[in-house]
Amino acid sequence: MFDGLGAKLTGILERLRKQGALTEAHVDEVLREVRVALLEADVALPVVKDFIAKVKPRAVGQDVLRSVTPGQMVVKIVHDVLVETLGGTAEAPIQTGANPPAAILMVGLQGSGKTTTTGKIALRLEKRDRRKVLMASLDVYRPAAQQQLATLGQQIGVRTLAPVMGERPVAIAKRAMDTARREAIDVVMLDTAGRLTVDDEMMAEAAAIRDATRPLETLLVADAMTGQDAVNVARAFHERVGLTGIVLTRVDGDARGGAALSMRAVTGCPIKLMGVGEKMEALEPFNAQRIAGSILGQGDIVGLVEKAAEIVQKEDAEKMAAKMLKGQFSLDDMAEQLGQLRQMGDIKGLLGMLPGVAKVKDQLAAANIDDRMVARQQAIIRSMTKTERRNPKVLNASRRKRIAAGSGTSVQDVNRLLKQFQQAADLMKQAGKMKGLGGMFGGRMPPGFPPFGR
Repeated sequence: MFDGLGAKLTGILERLRKQGALTEAHVDEVLREVRVALLEADVALPVVKDFIAKVKPRAVGQDVLRSVTPGQMVVKIVHDVLVETLGGTAEAPIQTGANPPAAILMVGLQGSGKTTTTGKIALRLEKRDRRKVLMASLDVYRPAAQQQLATLGQQIGVRTLAPVMGERPVAIAKRAMDTARREAIDVVMLDTAGRLTVDDEMMAEAAAIRDATRPLETLLVADAMTGQDAVNVARAFHERVGLTGIVLTRVDGDARGGAALSMRAVTGCPIKLMGVGEKMEALEPFNAQRIAGSILGQGDIVGLVEKAAEIVQKEDAEKMAAKMLKGQFSLDDMAEQLGQLRQMGDIKGLLGMLPGVAKVKDQLAAANIDDRMVARQQAIIRSMTKTERRNPKVLNASRRKRIAAGSGTSVQDVNRLLKQFQQAADLMKQAGKMKGLGGMFGGRMPPGFPPFGR
């Protein structure tokens, strides 16, 4: 998400950085281009007008025009207004209250990912917040909808309310709340039915469920790839049902990103979470400051380190730190890091969190860096013997040919991986000599980041 908008804004603002002195005419020209970029990214027109109206007075202020680096100041102003538009600096966590059971009502159109998101949030609440969760499907219209949630519950280990033939949505919601009270359950996730479009029947049903359960959270699940339609849906649900937050799905897709800016501005409701992949753990808090930095090509190193911390155990990090300080790095270590990298999520998404990546987007595309490439590299290492992994110097031509055949790759792929390994090993030796890196990433390089490339 935001790739297109980020590339355009980065290019526009990059020209400002190169200006020795900045005039009001420069600012006007840049803001016209920013306006077009926002509109092309599906940001709603009223939101675009408000955004420009906030940026311009600050950008043409005397402090900026007389600044030693006025271009940098304007970039900061655009960043700050982006943060404001996206919801400010504070994250908005899911509320579970102090008096259980707390109801969380999930609403949205059919196909937005509502049921999967219900499971993701339930898993997050159980694993991270140590809450006891009950999921209930209120969708009595779509064939096998209730079974879908039950199957999901079995997969993630979260309890699901058993369906009763002929029971209507409001009655299901009441039974779920009664069950939660009797069995000391903390949170009840209510997965409502969706429609292909907004209609009165769906809204009336959602409002009736809201009145019957008095949810602590009413979350709209919206597909980030639906553009302007998502804004209209958010407005309709907020007016009829009353939203407390928004969850964006398919953020890792090719969405233009305007929906996120627009929905927050139009409803006034915070974007609380975003789905960043198909895995049930692929759900992240929405952080406006990091998203704004990503849009402007500043990356999200904090988010990258947090992802690494979730996957890498402290003990493993300390062991790797000790190896680094000794200048040791084996193909087994590289295979371990590649595995950790895959666990962290989509490779291209992770690379997008690095500062300045937008400037080399074409080169990255040409390098064809993706999950399949990492999987191939893992396969190559697994096709080696223990002796070969510990001592790559024994890998002569015949051994490399055997490894290529065993991993379903080519000899060129094997040679490329060995070259990358040598580069990584050299990097580790250098890092071992730089004692100041001892505390970085828990005493190690970010997992899975040997130097990719051809």
